[in-house]
Amino acid sequence: MHIVNLQTTVTIGAVMTATMAMLVRMRSTNKPVNPRKLLIPPLAMSTGFLMFAVPFTRIPFTWGIAALLIGAFLFSYPLIRYSQLEQREGHVYMKKSKVFAFILIGLLLIRVLLRQVIEQYVSLPQTGAIFFLLAFGMLLPWRLAMYAKFRKLQSQEAAN
Repeated sequence: MHIVNLQTTVTIGAVMTATMAMLVRMRSTNKPVNPRKLLIPPLAMSTGFLMFAVPFTRIPFTWGIAALLIGAFLFSYPLIRYSQLEQREGHVYMKKSKVFAFILIGLLLIRVLLRQVIEQYVSLPQTGAIFFLLAFGMLLPWRLAMYAKFRKLQSQEAAN
């Protein structure tokens, strides 16, 4: 009987989930952007904070703040910098960008490597909590910046 390494399984699952998210993000350049599409993902993801109701997922407050800030300032920056919107046919679209795909892949690799290190020091549920906070810290500023860019494009279009 083979014993499955839970950490390896979780890492493979995280890579598969992130890969699917990247594919969805890359295909979304063919569809117009709207405020709902920009703002609902962080709102929906915020339900993940309910995990902290379960004691074994709890981490020290300072670790949580650190994970949020690292996500917000380090990981969201390249996403914000290289996510561009454009006006086409009276709608706003994400610009296609090969650089953006490489950024997503790079962020995925960094997260997988960090996960391998952190898993050695804390439990698997705590590792999940840390990476949830890191991802939320990355997603929220990115989506808010995209929303601001969207509004700016809309106001420029209205002025023309």
